Amino acid sequence: MRAYAIGDIHGQLALLKAAHDRIAADIARHGPAPVVHVGDLVDRGPDSRGVIDLLLEGQAAGQDWVVLKGNHDRLFTMFLDDPQAQDHRLRSDLSWLHPRLGGAETLASYGVRAAADRPVAPVHADGLVAVPASHRAFLQALPLTHRIGDVLFVHAGIRPGVALDAQAEDDLLWIRQPFLEDTRDHGPLIVHGHTALDAPTHYGNRVNIDSSAGYGGPLTAIAIEGREVFLLTEAGRVPLVPGL
Repeated sequence: MRAYAIGDIHGQLALLKAAHDRIAADIARHGPAPVVHVGDLVDRGPDSRGVIDLLLEGQAAGQDWVVLKGNHDRLFTMFLDDPQAQDHRLRSDLSWLHPRLGGAETLASYGVRAAADRPVAPVHADGLVAVPASHRAFLQALPLTHRIGDVLFVHAGIRPGVALDAQAEDDLLWIRQPFLEDTRDHGPLIVHGHTALDAPTHYGNRVNIDSSAGYGGPLTAIAIEGREVFLLTEAGRVPLVPGL
């Protein structure tokens, strides 16, 4: 089994294109395989619209790309559905338009001005006009997990001790603890993002590939052969092994 995965994108279109270039170079050496994006396509970065356009166009052109839903992707569609809705996994003093979440940057990429500095009602009305129906439908229909061989791809992680086919959407999109501290074998290797790190890290039972693109860091792309993981760099593959 071989596959590729890309970490949390957060509106960083240029980084996404560069990650796809690194994957294309590896495919040229090793042959085709699916590419899984682990969610958080939007928020914080400058071009969430461009990211969604690229992914839609790639899938329409027949690229073997899987795109998973992240918690930020759910927050975006929740706002468009109901601007007063509050994701119960988000702190009550925060909203999608709060600077910490980055929703205003997402709407700006669609041409909605000053979303964090105006009343919510007109911002919502502008968003309904600006965001294409195809983008909303794409985000709402994104799958929560994808399994290839002995690897399970998911945005945030899983709840330890719960059967993989019984996992709750809230956990798949939001969980940190107890997943991050759990060292047991979950069955498949879990490849995820959501919890930002300085660099992708292999923990033995899971691999976190959120390297903080939403905070000015790089965007990680990896290749997976069976359960072996390789970071893709401009110079080629670098093994990503537990404990290093």
